[in-house]
Amino acid sequence: MGDAVLVTERLELRQIAPGDIDLQLRHLNTPAVMRHLGGVKTREAIAEKHARTQALWESDGFGFMMMWERETGEFVGHCGMKRVDHPLAPNPGDAEIGWLVREDRWRRGYAHEAMRAVVDRGFSAHAAPRIVALTCEANVGSWRLMEKLGMLRRADLDFTDPADPEPFIQYAITREQWENQP
Repeated sequence: MGDAVLVTERLELRQIAPGDIDLQLRHLNTPAVMRHLGGVKTREAIAEKHARTQALWESDGFGFMMMWERETGEFVGHCGMKRVDHPLAPNPGDAEIGWLVREDRWRRGYAHEAMRAVVDRGFSAHAAPRIVALTCEANVGSWRLMEKLGMLRRADLDFTDPADPEPFIQYAITREQWENQP
């Protein structure tokens, strides 16, 4: 298991470790979980993402993590922050958050709990001026969570990738907006 980075009431967020590929393949790489993310990925594609994430931890001091239930010790998802790196995005380099929760743990508030901790760390430890999240309009669950986090829809940051059937939409929150939430 990777190193613990954040601990919330119910979760422990740990850096990705080499053995985590199998967990992601088994629990997150499913048609339901990957529905709005281009579908199920190959083992090689997941291994490549994990390697990129490990490199980001070295260069930026942040990246994606694995989520574990503190009470049971079970793996529940994948979340974190990276820099916007899509070549067609109008805001390269912005801090971007993201998450995946295994289907049998949906609707328990795990993504919200984890992302509150990730966003807070992004602003406090990494001095991000704003944090964004990307999704597609059809991914209602994701953009509702973005709104629950206090993020605002930013149509000026939307973009289309000809290789993807759905346009990307973005939500964003500034440090000031985050700190002044009720």
